[in-house]
Amino acid sequence: MKTRDFCFEIPSELIAQTPVADRQTARLLCMPRGGGALRDRRVVDLPDLLPRDALMVFNDTRVRPCRLLGRAAGGRVEVLLLDPLDSSGVSWTALAAPARRAREGVLLQLADGLTAEVVLREGQTVRLRFSQPVTDAALEQYGHVPLPPYIRRTDCDQDRQRYQTVYAGRSGSAAAPTAGLHFTPELLRRIDRRGIERCFVTLHVGLGTFQPIRSRLVTEHRMHRERYRVPDATAKAVTRARRAGRPIVAVGTTSVRTLESAWTPGRGDGPGELIAGAGDTGLFIYPGYQFRAVDEMVTNFHTPQSSLIVMVAAFAGREAILAAYDHAVAERYRFFSYGDAMYLHQ
Repeated sequence: MKTRDFCFEIPSELIAQTPVADRQTARLLCMPRGGGALRDRRVVDLPDLLPRDALMVFNDTRVRPCRLLGRAAGGRVEVLLLDPLDSSGVSWTALAAPARRAREGVLLQLADGLTAEVVLREGQTVRLRFSQPVTDAALEQYGHVPLPPYIRRTDCDQDRQRYQTVYAGRSGSAAAPTAGLHFTPELLRRIDRRGIERCFVTLHVGLGTFQPIRSRLVTEHRMHRERYRVPDATAKAVTRARRAGRPIVAVGTTSVRTLESAWTPGRGDGPGELIAGAGDTGLFIYPGYQFRAVDEMVTNFHTPQSSLIVMVAAFAGREAILAAYDHAVAERYRFFSYGDAMYLHQ
């Protein structure tokens, strides 16, 4: 399967630059897995669309304001922190732009007297050693929201709230699990009142989320690794639901990736189970993959030739997904992180 098979055009005016005023009023394109009649709804309608016996799984990661601005080698430089390399918060992996100003040995002058030495550089990825620990509290003070590159504006105070789910808990992401951005406390209460069970996993989203697949063939792509955690209560709830034949609805591709990574099949025809614990995953889901832990998905619209559009094509069929995207363009849906959503159902 060629990467260009997942290429399509989205008019620039349909790429959402800001969120809608009320999260739950975003549009929701409903599509049966494998194709079928499309329905244009709103996210606020979701409680009435979900199966009553469903189990919903959300990703509760929290986005760090991990974009740092500064100067180096006589010009401006931007750093996007990815992962701490030690418990002190002094050493980090990051992306630097422009990379030519982040040569090994260069000292980056960042916010409020903070400096960072470039210890190692491989392409745009750098290893930094800071002059003081970079904690979540410090990032809240002088970091910027890491908006994706197709949002062509500087971040603002509103983004600190809106580029974050209302249930965000564990800090560690460089990008938002965007399907979750549509859920409000009111919408979650309505889901609860319908008797639909909810649980959480954590997957810290890396910037590889935004990287296009650069290989000619999809199968040649090497997936970025991301850290995840499955609480014991979630493992038990998902295993119980799967054995009872109840539908499992993953909110976002990150929840899908976590569930599929942590699922262990049973021996022979025996039932499998979701394994509790923490780990990291390089799972790449593309057409032909057999989903084991997920039946339905709520997801945003994804960028062309990304690992995410490939995943949803594996879940619902490439031709059906591309036809749905054509419909969304014709109906003037809003696309990508701050855009509208899809509900891929049975």
